[in-house]
Amino acid sequence: MPATWSRILLLPGWGTGVSETNLGDEASELAELEDELRQLDVAAGAAAIEWIPLTGGVSSEIWKVELGDRTVCVKRARPKLAVAAEWNAPVERNESEVAWLEVAREISADAVPRVLGHRPDLHFFVMEFFDAERYPVWKAELAKGTVDEDFATKVGERLGAIHASTARNAELAERFATDDLFHSLRLEPYLAATAAVHPDLADRLGELSERTADTRLALVHGDVSPKNILMGPNGPVFLDAECAWYGDPAFDVAFCGTHLLLKCFQAPASREALLNSFDAFVKAYSSLVDWEPVANLQARVASLIPALLLARVDGKSPVEYLTAESDKDAVRGAAREMFSAGASTAVEVRDLWERSLPT
Repeated sequence: MPATWSRILLLPGWGTGVSETNLGDEASELAELEDELRQLDVAAGAAAIEWIPLTGGVSSEIWKVELGDRTVCVKRARPKLAVAAEWNAPVERNESEVAWLEVAREISADAVPRVLGHRPDLHFFVMEFFDAERYPVWKAELAKGTVDEDFATKVGERLGAIHASTARNAELAERFATDDLFHSLRLEPYLAATAAVHPDLADRLGELSERTADTRLALVHGDVSPKNILMGPNGPVFLDAECAWYGDPAFDVAFCGTHLLLKCFQAPASREALLNSFDAFVKAYSSLVDWEPVANLQARVASLIPALLLARVDGKSPVEYLTAESDKDAVRGAAREMFSAGASTAVEVRDLWERSLPT
């Protein structure tokens, strides 16, 4: 272990139930990563390196790394995701994420962190670190009931710009032909796993999965969730593009919209603002759709949202704040009503959702 090796700080929730032997293994692994940082010149001149594990990561290990006079973030893909269900995914997704960040940065420099170094063979990369005081996580603000409808508009605008700039691009379609990755990270754990719990909807969910897999129109982030969006001083900053894939942009819109709807259960006092944020997000995004008729995209969004609502209750990655069985049943009922109604626009989905919410 190098003489410059520094402390490993254990944050709450990290290292719980881990033996001293395993902690030694962690230290050995981080020592190897330190060597790699120095070889990448990321840690040049740093006398000591301090690794601070960040909690909350499901698919990757993430560290805040202090390098003396500056701070960076290191992210390494996990082969098995940290969820209750058995969920494995290719660690090569790390490369797709870096590639997505690079493409998105060319479109909007403020939309993503800068990549400072990458070791695809070791499945980790280094990027800018954003301080939480200046870049709060959108999810945390929404959970507190702090709802900024203007920010939702900006998310729609920035996501729409990325999709519009990458739409019908043969070179990007070839570069991000990550169909197997998207299937293992999104279609299987969300739609297929949910179909197993709701066999009467299996055909419908299977059709949605096939349609999504076969639609290739723009560069998709794949995890546009409030937990992966920072509220930066210059607008939204997107993180965690591990599911990057050239496919159906409607998936990103539906994924984010689903979260805004579900937050009505977590922050019921802000229900109206959350619904207005959903409207603002969809409206801003839709104004930038120029690669296909907006009605076509909206129809796909409207059909995906009920599937994703069910997935966040009965799929492999349920939202953590829906704990009461009555709330889960309310979500299931609303999703089924949407399927039955055959909603074809986001506005119809939103109205059905509002009517289904407990009073």
